[in-house]
Amino acid sequence: MNEILSAIAIGTGATLVMDGWGLVRKQLLGIPPADYGLVGRWLGHMAHGRFRHERIAAARPIPAEALLGWGAHYLIGVVFALLLVAMCGAEWLRQPTVLPALAWGVVTVAAPFLLMQPGMGAGIAASRTPRPNAARVQSLITHSVFGLGLYGSALLLNAFKGV
Repeated sequence: MNEILSAIAIGTGATLVMDGWGLVRKQLLGIPPADYGLVGRWLGHMAHGRFRHERIAAARPIPAEALLGWGAHYLIGVVFALLLVAMCGAEWLRQPTVLPALAWGVVTVAAPFLLMQPGMGAGIAASRTPRPNAARVQSLITHSVFGLGLYGSALLLNAFKGV
C-alpha cells in the first residue's frame, strides 16, 4: 500500500513538472501548452461511441470537458508512475535512479503518438499536423521532462520521508 501511495505522489509530481515545462516552453519558445479541455472532449465523445475525430476542436463541446481532460491527464500520470514502480520495484522507490524514469518517460510518448493524436484527428505521431516533426520533437521532449519529473518527485518524496 505504501508503494501505491508513493507512486500516486510521484505521478502527480511528475505531471506537475510536465505542466510546468509547458508554461516555460510557452515563455521561451512561444509554443502554447496542451489544451486538456480537448482531451476531455475526446474522452467525453467516447461515452457516446465516437473514438476518432477528423478534428477534435470542431467536435461538439462536452459539459465539463476541461475538468474531465485535466483529471484524465493527472490520472494517466499516476498510472504511468504506478507502472514504473511495478516494473522497477520498491527498491527504485527507496533509491531512485534517473535512467529507468527517463527511459519510461520516453516510452510513454507512445500513448499520444498511437492513441490520443490519431483519435483527435492529428494522425499517428502527429502526421496530419502542419509540422509533424516539430510536434513529434515537442512530444518527445515533454515526455522526457515527465520522466525527469518521475525521478525528481521520487527524490523529493524520499527527502520528505527522511525528515
